[in-house]
Amino acid sequence: MTNVPNPLMNPDRAVGIVGYGAYIPRYRLPGREIARVWTDGLGPAPVQEKAVAGVDEDVVTMAIEAARNALFCAGVVDPGRIRAVWVGSESHPYAVKPSSTIVAESIGAPADVLAADWEFACKAGTEAVQASLGVVGSGMAEYTLSIGMDTAQGRPGDALEYTAGSGGAAFILGPAEESYAVYQGSYSYVTDTPDFWRRAGEAYPSHGDRFTGEPAYFAHTLAAASNLMEMMNSSPSDYNYAVFHQPNVKFPARAAKLLGFSPEQIGPGLLANEIGNVYSGSCMVGLTAILDIAEPGDRILMVSYGSGAGSDAFDLRVTGRISELPEDRLTTADYIARRRAIDYGTYVRFRDKLKD
Repeated sequence: MTNVPNPLMNPDRAVGIVGYGAYIPRYRLPGREIARVWTDGLGPAPVQEKAVAGVDEDVVTMAIEAARNALFCAGVVDPGRIRAVWVGSESHPYAVKPSSTIVAESIGAPADVLAADWEFACKAGTEAVQASLGVVGSGMAEYTLSIGMDTAQGRPGDALEYTAGSGGAAFILGPAEESYAVYQGSYSYVTDTPDFWRRAGEAYPSHGDRFTGEPAYFAHTLAAASNLMEMMNSSPSDYNYAVFHQPNVKFPARAAKLLGFSPEQIGPGLLANEIGNVYSGSCMVGLTAILDIAEPGDRILMVSYGSGAGSDAFDLRVTGRISELPEDRLTTADYIARRRAIDYGTYVRFRDKLKD
């Protein structure tokens, strides 16, 4: 464990999720369609299909949809009482202009609100959640909105193109007594491990191939999860569910097995096969799927991963309020079921893959 004072990050007052919502575009690109174009269909695809943002969708439009779903789920929370709107992404539509201000105004948040865009590769969304825990937990704010959202990024023909999907989730954090799930503890673990990067002006990210596995994803995911459980005096058997960052199907499944979690514990939150890797929203979308089916008292371990590199780990306990979720809300399963298959040519047009 890292030798620093009080590495377990607990706020002064209990904080929980008072509203949540996902957004996943309806368009799906089958993995076999990518293989048909680039490998003549030889070899299996790492995911069955991935979600693709439409020609009129980007991080901002999708973040607004997820935020509105979270507000609907929260019920009585007035957008005017939200004191921070934070959007984590690695595909913000503007290089210089925040996504968060557009989202804040679109949902009716006041002008006197903290607004910022967050970046830390695929853990930008959970980084915003960590900040919300601090702001709400310190009493600086009653409610905050943290979003993890991304569009598909991947160089044509690159391995990333099979898995880089679109979508994400939004969480409204607030007082524990109003929450569907309460954060019992959180922990972050980071190192300078350059497994994935995109320089300014470059259209597509680069990656270190197999280097992205052992010293990057697994080293950080396992360290964050095991250190948090040690500090919480818990073990995998104490959790009903666990959800990890999902760059593909194999990585989170292997991480779960190495930590001692069963396929049944990770199954409800493992969505990579249906929507791909939605980057900053990956484990956040998985958490929404778990909350949609969770029961009072259930305990959840959530661990993100962001290249560059680091992981955020959270221990959550579901409250009795989970039984009061609006029955007419759009669930994550609803979004996954709402699908329309497209071919590679349509995908190229939607995601502007033809470059000069």
